[in-house]
Amino acid sequence: MVLILRTLFAKEFKKPRNYLRSKFIDSVRLHVKGGTGGTGLPKFGGLGGQGGCIYCVGKEDANLKNIMTKHRGKTITAGHGEDSRKTKIVGNPGTDVKLEVPLGVTVYREDGKVLGSIDNEDDTVIIARGGPGGTPQNNFLGHFGQTHHIRLDLKLIADIGLVGFPNAGKSSLLKAISRAKPRIADYPFTTIKPNKGVMIYSDKRQISIADLPGLIEGAHVNVGLGHMFLKHVERTKLLLFIADVKGFQLNPKYPKRSCLETVLLLNQELELYNPELLEKPAVLAVNKMDLEGAEQTFNEIKEAYRNIEHILHKIPEEIRPEKCISFEDIIGISALNDKESIEKLKLLLRKRLDDFADENNPDIVDSSKLFRKHTAMVREQGPQLT
Repeated sequence: MVLILRTLFAKEFKKPRNYLRSKFIDSVRLHVKGGTGGTGLPKFGGLGGQGGCIYCVGKEDANLKNIMTKHRGKTITAGHGEDSRKTKIVGNPGTDVKLEVPLGVTVYREDGKVLGSIDNEDDTVIIARGGPGGTPQNNFLGHFGQTHHIRLDLKLIADIGLVGFPNAGKSSLLKAISRAKPRIADYPFTTIKPNKGVMIYSDKRQISIADLPGLIEGAHVNVGLGHMFLKHVERTKLLLFIADVKGFQLNPKYPKRSCLETVLLLNQELELYNPELLEKPAVLAVNKMDLEGAEQTFNEIKEAYRNIEHILHKIPEEIRPEKCISFEDIIGISALNDKESIEKLKLLLRKRLDDFADENNPDIVDSSKLFRKHTAMVREQGPQLT
């Protein structure tokens, strides 16, 4: 009888596929406690050891999943300082605890205070200091270390962030321009966790690009993957909007949006989440240009953005942004069928990132530019006699 029931209901209890079970973790809560300082020895003026500290250190290959698995439900406690004694007047400090975290982590205390950020390899943030050991100033009594509830919040660091609706072709584009291997299929929400790829140019220049889970209407109030997507956009230098030339419709409950409407809706979602995101440089890539009638739609979009302020009144109010993002370029591509358009996009993205670097670092002079300027000057003036 038991075997019959197992056979009948086997499909209902089937485990989900691996890629659905492997949840991307970008936020972890921990309880941390610095070590207690050791007791001093008043008779001999002995000093107790300092309590150990707990700190985060940035590592390129680290991830929050390992920390969550190892420390879930536990208090992470640093070592206690050693007491002073006759045979050892100065006690040894307690053992520190080092947590390796990925780059892009911000550490928040329970009251919302930011303890620090990890942006580069080997960056260090102390999250719980150990208590001081016993000294004449504290009557030779060691003190307790700091105790906190903290949150490690990961925001991906990438040069470029892909912004688009589900099934717009973000994963196909990432695969075409980098070595990443995202999951690709012809249905929405193929990407359920962020993917990061690297574009490598012929001169060995590398630019990182992040494909993030697709937005849907209402993402700014955490509908769908909501904040899980939007917070990762904050740490990118440039936004690459990608839109299906034929528009998008999530399901029959949602209205069909044209290509222009999807771009404006993406604009609005970013604006409602954080208006500062609209200040980032942005490029619009209209995908699937190999489809029939795509050229006409592409030209209409380019013309619309030349006079965007004058046509906003024609856009439905529910998707109309207060401020329109200013695109540096609008380019047509076919992520699956046109390698030439992909190469053109790669060069364009590189140029825009270089322009961004020049604007934000005016004191840093590109050595290659300096060399070209010097060479041109020498040719113009001719050889100088000394």
